[in-house]
Amino acid sequence: MKVFGRKISNETLWTIVFHLILWSLWVGLPIMNAGDNERMRRFSFYIIPVTLTHIPFFLVNSEWLIPQVFRKRGIGPYLISLLTFTVAFLAFRIWFKSIILPSDLQNHHHINWLFEISPVLLVAAISTGYGFITYLLRQEQQQQEKEQERMRSELGFLRSQISPHFMFNVLNSIVYLIRSKSDLAEPVTLKLSELMRYMLYESESARVPLSKEIEYLKNYVELQKVRFEDDVDIRLHISGNARQFSVEPMLMIPFVENAFKHGVGWTQDPIIDISIQVNGDHLEFKVRNKITADTQESKEFSSGIGLQNVKRRLQLMYPHTHSLSIKEDDGWFVVELLLQLDHRNSVDLPVAEVNEVQ
Repeated sequence: MKVFGRKISNETLWTIVFHLILWSLWVGLPIMNAGDNERMRRFSFYIIPVTLTHIPFFLVNSEWLIPQVFRKRGIGPYLISLLTFTVAFLAFRIWFKSIILPSDLQNHHHINWLFEISPVLLVAAISTGYGFITYLLRQEQQQQEKEQERMRSELGFLRSQISPHFMFNVLNSIVYLIRSKSDLAEPVTLKLSELMRYMLYESESARVPLSKEIEYLKNYVELQKVRFEDDVDIRLHISGNARQFSVEPMLMIPFVENAFKHGVGWTQDPIIDISIQVNGDHLEFKVRNKITADTQESKEFSSGIGLQNVKRRLQLMYPHTHSLSIKEDDGWFVVELLLQLDHRNSVDLPVAEVNEVQ
């Protein structure tokens, strides 16, 4: 929020509001309670400077004694410091009031200790409660920020694992294509440049448009179609409206890459079947490939870096909004991912609705 042209946080704004209300009441209530008593009204106005000295007392306790003394030394030294500071402030308050008040408003015979101590103890109690609440809230916020930073670091590491591994496999495919089908070198290289551009720039974002993620996957599948031609039955089904959603980058590609890695060359008449459906705000992603009885794919993938990487990223980014199933089913290796999608909060680029079968 902006105040007087300057941006301030919600925490700062609420702190300012709290102090304005507290000290307005602290100064205003004695004046209002004085009523028609002329002597009390004069006393209430003359005592305002003394009342305002409670503000630094409040702030020293809540903003210094609690964060510094209590946090570093514990409850014992804090209570001793608070008691010492309260006694010193009380002595200062009595002396300051003797200077501020006119002679006819002072009691020259004795000090009303209850009247002097009560407001100081009340401010001490309020400032202590306020200080501990804000201290605990700040500690919790700092802990959350540390946890978020740790998660960002871990997520960055996980992404860094995926990109080089995936690019290595893609480059191997490109080398094979250029050697065996030199006439396709130019279009294949263009596809590779699109994949690399996405990996270098888009995959660093916290979220990417779902449509871009799907386009990236389609480019990868197109490369594989060029490579295998009619040797592999590659099926890609895409349906639904993806334009308004975002997703964690490079979330589906490890599953597709795994299907090509283990589903081609190990079986007769290999089939790679990929399905992406957007139903409402849910993504239903399914990829399956044919396997033989002696294929060790499920064991390798379930214990490998690829799956552990994706599982951990799902736990970090979609802790309660995803389900992942990996199984063998009647001669097929099947991966099914159900994901609750986030609405895009970035600039909405014009993206066409996807609805196709390849």
